[in-house]
Amino acid sequence: MALDDDIGNLRRIPLFEDFETEALRLLAFSAETKLLRAGDALFRRGEPSDGGFILTNGSIALERRDDGRPADRIVRPFALLGENAMITQTTRPITAIAREPATVLKISRALFHRILEEYPETAAHVRRRLATRLEEFARELTFDA
Repeated sequence: MALDDDIGNLRRIPLFEDFETEALRLLAFSAETKLLRAGDALFRRGEPSDGGFILTNGSIALERRDDGRPADRIVRPFALLGENAMITQTTRPITAIAREPATVLKISRALFHRILEEYPETAAHVRRRLATRLEEFARELTFDA
């Protein structure tokens, strides 16, 4: 796939849609490609996180429980998994299992922080996005009197 195609596909993900082109170029060049077979775990609930993943091919089941019940959600390209893990250390709240052969790009926390440091316009976009999400979350909170 050509670099312009990679950048176009990254822009399909809401977090990256307004990133500077050079920031997306760095992301496309520096992200680690991982190949998964059907049934492989990308990560498991409770594991420490060290970055996020972009699903570029295949499908991944997201499961809150590991008890054999149907998946809570199936994601397909171009999905971003672990957005918060690119910013700060967390534990995985869900398990992600490949439903078929899949390809993901791993965005380490260090790479994401490098992009934010080197591309101030991109960093401002991320700050605005996070602020909006926090405001929406705060509006949804209800307090019992």
